[in-house]
Amino acid sequence: MDGDSAVEPELDTFGLILPLPYRIAVILVLGVWAWGVNLHYLSLLKIDVPALIRYHTRSPSVIAPHHRRTYRLATLITIPLIFSILLFWKITHGRASLVLAWELLPQSYLFLLVLIFFLPLHYLSRSGRYRFLSTLKRVSIGGIAEGQDGKFGDILLADVLTSYAKVLGDLFVSGCMFFSSKYSSTDKPNRTCGGPYMVPIIISIPSIIRLRQCLIEYYRVRRSGKKSGGFGSSGWGGQHLANALKYSSAFPVVILSALQRGYDPGKIGMSETGLFRLWLFFVFFNSFYSFYWDVAKDWDLTLFGPASERNNAEHPWGLRRHIHFHSKDVYYGAIFIDLLLRCTWSLKLSPHLDHFNDWEGGIFVMEFLEVLRRWMWIFFRVETEWVRTNRGPAPGDILLGDYNSAGKEDDD
Repeated sequence: MDGDSAVEPELDTFGLILPLPYRIAVILVLGVWAWGVNLHYLSLLKIDVPALIRYHTRSPSVIAPHHRRTYRLATLITIPLIFSILLFWKITHGRASLVLAWELLPQSYLFLLVLIFFLPLHYLSRSGRYRFLSTLKRVSIGGIAEGQDGKFGDILLADVLTSYAKVLGDLFVSGCMFFSSKYSSTDKPNRTCGGPYMVPIIISIPSIIRLRQCLIEYYRVRRSGKKSGGFGSSGWGGQHLANALKYSSAFPVVILSALQRGYDPGKIGMSETGLFRLWLFFVFFNSFYSFYWDVAKDWDLTLFGPASERNNAEHPWGLRRHIHFHSKDVYYGAIFIDLLLRCTWSLKLSPHLDHFNDWEGGIFVMEFLEVLRRWMWIFFRVETEWVRTNRGPAPGDILLGDYNSAGKEDDD
């Protein structure tokens, strides 16, 4: 350390080793590796993920498998990240003044990461990167493709964005501090940079995207029903509204958290204790509703179904008839992990928890665990979609949208 009392207290040990821009980069790169593992293992189970998301290459017989190309891209973005971190450590020696002065090095890697996705190089899975960017462009405004055009892929990406909500908020903070003359992006993150409500708004954007997609699906079902003179197998769209409620339940958590951060009894008209209790209610509602939806709707498991379905002798207790993973314990383990991490992630959406946020390592761990939970969720969500496509929807699951005998995707 350099002994500067004005600087030293602002950065803990974790911040000196892995400043905010590097933490963001690690989580983003981890996501690419995780997607490669998803593709790889699901292909071993004979589940064709590209077919489900309607991603077809022109010459599948002469190109590398999708997971291998994803690994190649992940390797390419990992090597400069490791080099950048090692160089940063070599230059700064853990001294706070040097960590603050060399903000350009970690920030430049984030710029490089964005640039790589636009480079027109075939070796870097150009078609896959462009498909990702075109899908991201569509879902970023809440759009969603029709079933035959890759709706399931849009849903997967939009749901992944909800898991990266806090990372997106940190990405804004990092950029704001970097371009500000008052801060350094490698300093302790100032999550009020750009205004007290900017980070809460950015954190809310992924949920807004999924909310709009659910409403689009609802209106599609209603229009289809009017044209056919009835609701038919698509139902009246109620499940889309129920799904929209799930994403809407994240907004009170974020809003009430922002109000607690800048609590002013004269403006809010509610005691701090009352505000906290209201926030806590919505945290529990969002956590357990999301958990229920993961298990009962996204994974089509019967754990929360009627006793006759849950105890059906044709499948393990609480699961379903058709499963691709070889052990029932895998499903039970996933249910437990999902419950545990759903609860912690709802708490992490709350930027007012300063007693926790003071330890930046804790924030990073929770962001890492949420990426891990989403990685696990994708395995079971894709497996469920494969079962629906090849075996038909789960019993009573007629409100999912545009499923038909030809095998269209459902909303989750």
